Amino acid sequence: MKDLIENFPGQLREAIRIGEEATLSSAKRKISNVFVSGLGGSGIGGTIVSELVALEATVSINVSKGYFIPKYINENTLVIISSYSGNTEETLNCLNLALKRKAKIVCITSGGKVAEIAKKKKLDVILIPGGNPPRACLGYSLTQLFFILGFHKIITNKFKAQLKSSIELIEAEKQCIISEANEVADKIFGKTPMIYATTYFEGIAVRFRQQINENAKMLCGHHVIPEMNHNELVGWANGSERISVIIFRDKDEFERNNARIEINKEVMRKYTPNITEIWSKGKSQIEKAIYFIHLGDWISLFLAEKRGVDAVEVKVIDMLKGELSKI
Repeated sequence: MKDLIENFPGQLREAIRIGEEATLSSAKRKISNVFVSGLGGSGIGGTIVSELVALEATVSINVSKGYFIPKYINENTLVIISSYSGNTEETLNCLNLALKRKAKIVCITSGGKVAEIAKKKKLDVILIPGGNPPRACLGYSLTQLFFILGFHKIITNKFKAQLKSSIELIEAEKQCIISEANEVADKIFGKTPMIYATTYFEGIAVRFRQQINENAKMLCGHHVIPEMNHNELVGWANGSERISVIIFRDKDEFERNNARIEINKEVMRKYTPNITEIWSKGKSQIEKAIYFIHLGDWISLFLAEKRGVDAVEVKVIDMLKGELSKI
């Protein structure tokens, strides 16, 4: 896992090349909405990208992490199927349903049944390198989502320069990222992490939680500001020193959210001294997101090492899939 995390900049470079060389076809009808289907490491890219482009996208983008698609999906919908293995059963079900609705479909996969169906049905497909844990290949799927949205003019092409500058950023900050990751891992070790972010970085918080779940084999929670101020903040009356708070911060965050975070910290400090703020680096939202993703991945790896667990192993997920295959 360490090598995969360390090679994240290289993965992004290769992903950009793949996106630039991808062969996509124009939609026959005007696209009125976008629907992304994907789960786990294959699906989190959809959540992150949909938030990053929310203020720019010309149509709504919805992300599904289940078996079914909404009734509104039709010939005017761009459906993006993201399954690293190509065999994710929930995503395959969404793909088959989208075919029946005659939606415009683009697939992101390394092979499997998704690639087979795409070939048989003559669907657009972007093939990415396989053989690694899906969560370690976020750079591939996330980048292709940008290229697909850009090709269909849902967003502008400025993402290309921002992705490239993101690579330069995390390479230049490598030693600082590793150092901060070690420090944060020390603060989380032996505690239950609670992760917070503001609205447009909720996907980053989810990704970080998932990495702690899978790499470090730990339970943790996440919530988003301002929503948590309308519910979870009350739950802090049951807080304790066993909880370690991590807050993703951004110097450009909306001033009202800034005020909310400061008040939240005052409440949380009554119950735990373990509050850590992780500040973004970079100019664009994409740069900040890539920085957060990379830093979070390193933190999860160091947590795994401190706990003495194998960051790659996910036997319980394999067991679940095996049991489901018998039904």
